[in-house]
Amino acid sequence: MSVVTEVSPDGQKLTISIKGRFDFAKHQEFRESYEHKKLSAVVVDLKEATYLDSSALGMLLLLRDQAGGDNSDIRLVNSNSDVKKILAISNFDKLFDIS
Repeated sequence: MSVVTEVSPDGQKLTISIKGRFDFAKHQEFRESYEHKKLSAVVVDLKEATYLDSSALGMLLLLRDQAGGDNSDIRLVNSNSDVKKILAISNFDKLFDIS
């Protein structure tokens, strides 16, 4: 699996870890990782993500909408420098907490 999910013991936080290329091939798997879940916080761990394309950016926006839009608590963590650059160019730092 290249998309791994983990729910915190209290059931409030979902962590989604992406491994390898984050592109359209992961669309179904990524969507299934958060669909039908009511969580107060989501962490997307990009430590093992090697690449993001425009469809990955779109998937992150869909996740944000599902989680409550402007009121969502979504953090993108552990990005490598290339991934951070893509997120910065796309102004995702204005939509997500990126660390």
